Amino acid sequence: MSVKPIPDDYPGATPYLCCKDAADTLEFYKAAFGAVETMRMPTQDGKIAHAEFKISGATIMISDEFPKWDVLSPRSIGGTASSTLIYVENVDAFAEKAIAKGAKVLLPVSDQFWGDRSVKFEDPSGHRWMFASRIENLTPKEMAERGAALFNES
Repeated sequence: MSVKPIPDDYPGATPYLCCKDAADTLEFYKAAFGAVETMRMPTQDGKIAHAEFKISGATIMISDEFPKWDVLSPRSIGGTASSTLIYVENVDAFAEKAIAKGAKVLLPVSDQFWGDRSVKFEDPSGHRWMFASRIENLTPKEMAERGAALFNES
């Protein structure tokens, strides 16, 4: 059997998160986001060298900080400039559970001009997440027109 250059479980971009306490963060993801841990490689001192989990079918990787290799978390570098978007079946129910488990709401669940209903959170490690459910199928032209109307409001 030949080796596939792109493994079946990793069809697109795979976020790789670094956290000050990856084990606690992973437990938060399980409780708040319904994450399912698929593998874990601990170091001898119990830190997470590498772990993987899935949320709504999306594979995500995680590790603890390793400063000597320049692997730093948002808490160590003073924030993050990115967020991870995952589509879920029912964003309202998903958000309700995440909020009950302590997710910090940055943008409450609301309808977006591009046809999604979404929510934005920050997790205890400082990573930002967007979860959405598609509520309308729009053409790029319709999205652009709605966006222009929104951004040109006074």
